[in-house]
Amino acid sequence: MELKQYFELARRWLWLLVLGTVLGAASAFVVSRLQEPVYQASTTMLISEAPRGNTSVDYQAITGASLAGTYLQLLTSRPVLDEVILRLNLGLSAGQLANSIRVELVSNTQLIRLHVEDTDPQRAAAIANTLPVVFSEYNETQQASRFADSKTALTAEIASVDAQITDLQGQIAAIGTPADAATQTRLDRLQEALTQLRQSRTSLVQSFENLRLAEAQSINNVVVVESALEPRTPIRPRTLQNTALAAVVGLMLAAGTAFLIEYLDDTIKSPEQVTALLQLPVIGIMARLTAKELAAGPVARVSPRSPTTEAFRSLRTNLQYAGVDNALHTLLVTSVGPGEGKSTIVANLAIVLAQSGQRVAVLDADLRRPMQHRLLDRPNRYGLSETLLQDPLHLNGALQAIEGQTLNLISSGSVPPNPAELLGSRKMTGLLNLLGEQAERIIIDSPPVSVVTDAVILANQVDGVILVLEAGRTRMGAAQQVKEQLDRVGAKLVGVVLNKVPVNRQGYYYNHYYYYYNGHYGEDGEQPKRRNPFARLLRRRRSPAKAPAAERTPDPQPDASPSVDRHN
Repeated sequence: MELKQYFELARRWLWLLVLGTVLGAASAFVVSRLQEPVYQASTTMLISEAPRGNTSVDYQAITGASLAGTYLQLLTSRPVLDEVILRLNLGLSAGQLANSIRVELVSNTQLIRLHVEDTDPQRAAAIANTLPVVFSEYNETQQASRFADSKTALTAEIASVDAQITDLQGQIAAIGTPADAATQTRLDRLQEALTQLRQSRTSLVQSFENLRLAEAQSINNVVVVESALEPRTPIRPRTLQNTALAAVVGLMLAAGTAFLIEYLDDTIKSPEQVTALLQLPVIGIMARLTAKELAAGPVARVSPRSPTTEAFRSLRTNLQYAGVDNALHTLLVTSVGPGEGKSTIVANLAIVLAQSGQRVAVLDADLRRPMQHRLLDRPNRYGLSETLLQDPLHLNGALQAIEGQTLNLISSGSVPPNPAELLGSRKMTGLLNLLGEQAERIIIDSPPVSVVTDAVILANQVDGVILVLEAGRTRMGAAQQVKEQLDRVGAKLVGVVLNKVPVNRQGYYYNHYYYYYNGHYGEDGEQPKRRNPFARLLRRRRSPAKAPAAERTPDPQPDASPSVDRHN
């Protein structure tokens, strides 16, 4: 598919693209406005590690990474969250609170960033500031429990030594001044024992202090670097961003839907498709007529200056060029399926041919659903069926004048039980020869090819076949099958008339064609009205008084002289 085709596709489905974009944006906007705003408060913490002495740098890095991962998990552990809920009286469960907390480690640093989301900005900031305090206390308690037993044992030993020292001091005080040598000896032993106890106590106190120092040096904890502030703007819903993203998604869905419809749609919609599919020229493009226009009669007679009539004149000119080498005296007009407008094409083509001065005869060979007598407003009591039953063959009473001596009609007559046998008989060939003596052009209306074989039977008896396709309805496979059927019987396909092309939808070829002619030919032969609402008022003020009725120039009559269309 070429770039131009993509643009045409976008123009044709512009309404769907706009609708998808608007619906997506509107839905996201409404949903975002109905959502309760959520605020986020953030706290930054630093992991404070205890010194490791002469430990290698690599070991310290591994230990630090493991410690950071451990703290990330412990920050949202149930004991910590339960204490936060108790202190702030939140009225939430630990699971609910954990869902609103997000903890992340800043890459290549010892920093931990804590994010808390809540519908209340004050509560979000309070949780973000309380959680590090509770975790720090919990962490200290857990790590201090490792030295608790040793400290208790040392404290008990120091207390025992103190008791012994007190007892010795009491005994020494009771002896006082020794009176004899034995008392002196006993006093010396007591003082020596007291000195040893004091040395033991000093050693125990030193061990206790070393233990406390080791405890202080081995405790890892977190330090708050940046406290959380009360957020002022919510982090979601982001109405503008959601609306823009939803608009893009809606546009993409609409575009995908349009492409899917185009892919699944196998109907013929443009002259380019006809040429590429059937390898046949498009000799006519006809607009879709309204029910009111169809009820008024052939448009070539009712509105001779309309753009649609100009399209039929263009078809007439294309037929003149197609018959330069081999004259197209006898033309068969058929279609792929019923309701594609072939009978309307026959009636209007015959009228514009007759207007050019040619003697034209219309033969309604659709013996199943005849339409020409209705379109051309003639009776159908005696027609083709009755003529073929005559012996010898003659046209008395069958040829009905339509437009003076230039246009005549042979209607279908009564509906026979065997239409195919009648159309394939030698009398039908004789009728065409007899009719060719009285008319320069014979236009034959036949049934659709895909329904019955009548058109295929007549196809090799005429000089050319015109295939009518309805834009947006005739399927590509059916059109190919009909062309193959006509090729097998040796029919000369002159070209294709693309009928019922919408003029009010973008992307169709007839838009340019229709408006081009509408800009040059008004319905009454004048230029079309301008869009300026003040133009008529200005013309009334500036134009001179109207001439008397007797001096006015009459309206131009339809041109009946043969001419080559310039806007083909």
